[in-house]
Amino acid sequence: MTEGAHKYLEDRKLKEIEHSDRRRSIVRAYEYHTDASSDRLEENYVERENEFEDHFSNMKYYSITESSFAYRDSLLFDGIRGSVALDYCCGNGEVAIEMAKHGAAQVIGIDISSVAIANARALAKDAGVDHVCEFVVMDAEHTEFADATFDIIHEYGALHHLELSAAYKELARILKSTGKVVCTEALRHNPLIDWYRRRTPHLRTEWEVEHILGFPEIKKGKNYFSFLNLRTFHLAALAAVPFRTSSVFHPLLKLLNIIDMVLLRIPFIRKMAWIAVVEYKQPLKK
Repeated sequence: MTEGAHKYLEDRKLKEIEHSDRRRSIVRAYEYHTDASSDRLEENYVERENEFEDHFSNMKYYSITESSFAYRDSLLFDGIRGSVALDYCCGNGEVAIEMAKHGAAQVIGIDISSVAIANARALAKDAGVDHVCEFVVMDAEHTEFADATFDIIHEYGALHHLELSAAYKELARILKSTGKVVCTEALRHNPLIDWYRRRTPHLRTEWEVEHILGFPEIKKGKNYFSFLNLRTFHLAALAAVPFRTSSVFHPLLKLLNIIDMVLLRIPFIRKMAWIAVVEYKQPLKK
């Protein structure tokens, strides 16, 4: 998609571009690193420090996401060697770069934000994988790929920015019959988490707030894929966030993760989790 093509996009997508461009111009990479990360966000990736606290004030919650990220990675990197991979709505390209490092033969990242794509290209070059990674500005609901192009597709926090049926249809179309899509999405069911989202409107677009996924939306993917594997994360673990910079944080988080492993097996409580990791396979070609 050329830069000029943006003017033909509907208003919803133009607002998404504006929101994403602003965020990607503030932090060029690794925005989910927090003050509790073992590898802290490097200052040279923060372009405008005075805007960081305002536009990324929710990053503290990502201090507890190690378990969901680890599970996602176990799905994503299994069988990735030699594959053709897509980072769908890639942002600054961090996961695309990790897929390349784990042995993917070719990785393509697409995003509607030209700022994100510029950041991703620079980051891949810095990481020494720019010969494997290609980053392109593209509308995720109407990609330019041929049918059955990809072995593995990664998606993180993007489906609630998109028209869901169009996204599912496109993902199923471009995935190989033996391939898989690995998605990580926030859930909408917990009333306290939903309250927080609505009182921090500057962190997200209006469309995004109203389209956070729930179990029905995730299960809608069964109209496009025969196989669905869903696991939820982070409920009790949220209580560790205030302690993220203290010496008790890691042992406390470990304990709360164990509690979550029990709680999130209970059907109703499972829905109250913050994050879902979803695996789709066996695309239904329509």
